[in-house]
Amino acid sequence: MENLTTQVCEACRADAPLLTQEEITRLMPQVQDWKLKTDDNIQKLTRTFLTKNYAQSLALTNAVAALAEEANHHPLIILEYGAVTVEWWSHKIKGLHKNDFIMAAKTSELFV
Repeated sequence: MENLTTQVCEACRADAPLLTQEEITRLMPQVQDWKLKTDDNIQKLTRTFLTKNYAQSLALTNAVAALAEEANHHPLIILEYGAVTVEWWSHKIKGLHKNDFIMAAKTSELFV
């Protein structure tokens, strides 16, 4: 199986299929520390990164924002003093696409 961090997001169409539960189960081990959550019947990947201070939180937020802009795929980012929470899902299809797992894996790489 190809590493998610080496893959590139594909353009997500409004009629793209949501990932099946089987596909999600197969991809979850590649995004360790990420959790599944459901908001208003929309499945999302979420992770909170603990930081040492606000400056580190801000730096991570900016790095995630740059990554998102480059891929043209944008998450919810919550910036706090000692934490940054990132949530990935595909807005057009209201749920999870492989792009979200690719971006979650790449986000984790930013936090080393």
